[in-house]
Amino acid sequence: MPSWIALSLLLVAVLRARVPDTLQLRGEEQLLPARPWQGFVLGYLCGILWYGGNCYWIYSTMKQYGGVSAPGALGLLFLFCLYLALYHGAFGLIVSLLAKQSLSLSLRTALVLSPFVWVALELARTRISGFPWDLLGITQVDNIPLAKIATFTGVYGVSLEIMIVNTAIAAAFVVRRSRRKPLLLASLMAACLLQSGRWFPAPRLVTDHTALLVQENIPVLDSTDWTRQYFDVTLADLTQISLNAQSGEQQHPELIVWPESPAPFYAGDPLFRTTLSQLAINTHAWVLAGNIGTQNASMSPQHTTEVFNSAALITPSGDWDGRYDKMHLVPFGEYLPFKRWLSFAGGLTREVGDFSRGVSRAPLEVGDQKLGIFICYESIFPDEIRQSVKQGAQVFVNISNDGWYGDSGAYAQHLKQARMRAIENARWLLRDTNTGVTAAIDPNGKAAQSVPRKVRTALVASYALESGTTFYTRHGDWLAYACAIISIGAIVASLTPGKGRRTA
Repeated sequence: MPSWIALSLLLVAVLRARVPDTLQLRGEEQLLPARPWQGFVLGYLCGILWYGGNCYWIYSTMKQYGGVSAPGALGLLFLFCLYLALYHGAFGLIVSLLAKQSLSLSLRTALVLSPFVWVALELARTRISGFPWDLLGITQVDNIPLAKIATFTGVYGVSLEIMIVNTAIAAAFVVRRSRRKPLLLASLMAACLLQSGRWFPAPRLVTDHTALLVQENIPVLDSTDWTRQYFDVTLADLTQISLNAQSGEQQHPELIVWPESPAPFYAGDPLFRTTLSQLAINTHAWVLAGNIGTQNASMSPQHTTEVFNSAALITPSGDWDGRYDKMHLVPFGEYLPFKRWLSFAGGLTREVGDFSRGVSRAPLEVGDQKLGIFICYESIFPDEIRQSVKQGAQVFVNISNDGWYGDSGAYAQHLKQARMRAIENARWLLRDTNTGVTAAIDPNGKAAQSVPRKVRTALVASYALESGTTFYTRHGDWLAYACAIISIGAIVASLTPGKGRRTA
């Protein structure tokens, strides 16, 4: 429920920020919109609080796993908030521009346009900053009737709907007092009605395929802790779990998945390769395993060895048949941007060094199935994930290591964003994680099956293949770009000199 009112407070603050200079105009009804710089400051301060509360886990991740001191980790979190808060600042600035005193755009028009501006800035955060973490529409992933809009518009459509309600609530405090009560009542009733979808049970969908998702629960260790004995015992234990978990099943799993993990599982390691090949042979199943892939490793010194965060596919006959290499890497986790200035954060990449980017989202074929693979952080990018479905993927497989987040709320945030990808593309999602949440997610975004976190276990997951495509899958972020065009047009109009004064 907070998402339906949270931004109305910022809108009211921006649109009712100044007392008129003329004494006879003073009073609640005559409060004026913020000047552009004031709107930016109000939005910027809101953004700092927004990201500080939402992404607080960056502090513990950098401190525990990044080799950064507590003051340094706190400083990085603060810099992160200062950077991303620029988008909130831009929102406040643009709304104040649209609400300036001119005939071209009135206060009411500024209210009408603010949802479009918000969505345009979410698109900018995705495309420019590359960090669309927890977009506003993600809050409704449990509201299945409302979230299904995403099959047509993507998550941005849900964000737009939430912002429309926020704007209506803000309008109740901007219009004249005589009109406030009915407008506020109607806005709150709309919010409650739209929220009511959470209370309706989702239909149970028919499944006809089975996969085994192994939750490894491997701790994040220093490389020196990975002795040969510890490595062998871990590998043997995971193999045994994979074998035991399916022994009592009536329906034989067609696919065994091992997640992305902090273990030094290198594709070039003969023991690792032999173990997975033998597992596939013994179970007569395909195996998809997270590992560290390499390229040019055996060539001359003139060729640089490239390292990839990969998912390798092994056939039931034990052959290594294909590989997906992660395309969208995590800054400060899988590569270090601005190395010259941020070398002190290099501890976060000390285990595996810098990764190279993959080049293809083509599905991996498992018999008659086509798997759309994405790894960890890639799940937050809606336009990227739909690409594999456009190329024929019938089911999603997301492998992830959320152990970096510890017990913070980040793992739950990450899960919700992955669930939205299932909704947008109407696909089952097999989500296999190192520490949880490991789950089978249906095309409605519901976790149909899951296992407890922080336990080494396996989930026998039921799913189905889907061949149809949604409007969003075919056309992508059309709504977000439309909002961007509308916003740019409105900004240009607001900057065009006009005559006269706006009427409230």
